[in-house]
Amino acid sequence: MIQRLQTLWLLMASMLAFASLKVPFFSGNIMIENLKQFQRFTAMGNIFLMILTVAVAIASLIAVFLYKDRQLQLKISMAVFVLSLINLVLFYLETKKFIPTDWSFNLTAITAFTIPVFLLMAIRGIYRDEKLIKSVDRLR
Repeated sequence: MIQRLQTLWLLMASMLAFASLKVPFFSGNIMIENLKQFQRFTAMGNIFLMILTVAVAIASLIAVFLYKDRQLQLKISMAVFVLSLINLVLFYLETKKFIPTDWSFNLTAITAFTIPVFLLMAIRGIYRDEKLIKSVDRLR
């Protein structure tokens, strides 16, 4: 299980998804009752975003333990990849609530942007394993 490289990619995606619950994605000023207020926005700032982020983290963690069923692992990883892209879109849509010129992405936003990258690398590894097994089965 651990000797497969895609396991490490899935674990990294899961850890980063859990980390994005606490680290700010962007920060800026928001108008609350006609007063400017500085806020840091994390995934905990929106209930739907929080649920989606936890779902991405848990699903990628579950995919780690599906190493015996590569087809199911591949399907779950692809679904998690799509969810992580939706998660990024929702993060971006939350910026519309902030004053347009008074917000910026934080350096810790890299955590949310690297989740789909790690998932893509895991999908690629799972696909290569499946292709290798099929070629070995053909030789028998």
